[in-house]
Amino acid sequence: MNDLEEAHMHVLNEWTSLACKELGIDPALVDRDQILELTKEVAHGVARPAAPLTAYLLGLAQGAGVAPEDAVARLTTLAKNWGQATTETLTDG
Repeated sequence: MNDLEEAHMHVLNEWTSLACKELGIDPALVDRDQILELTKEVAHGVARPAAPLTAYLLGLAQGAGVAPEDAVARLTTLAKNWGQATTETLTDG
């Protein structure tokens, strides 16, 4: 890891810690790497603006009682299959 990557990770660690404190969330419950991987998959497989929207939807799903691991897996699969899902949606009669 180079100095720039280390600096970014430090900022992410600090942001995660402070944001969790602000929202009353236990930081141990946040799998930051999993969320970043999901949003990267969405940004590249769907569209860049879909990444923050997906993170928000993930939070809503968790708030509604969907297990985070299940929601992440389902959204990751959807993003990976986006081209096929879109084609099927556009051709539905």
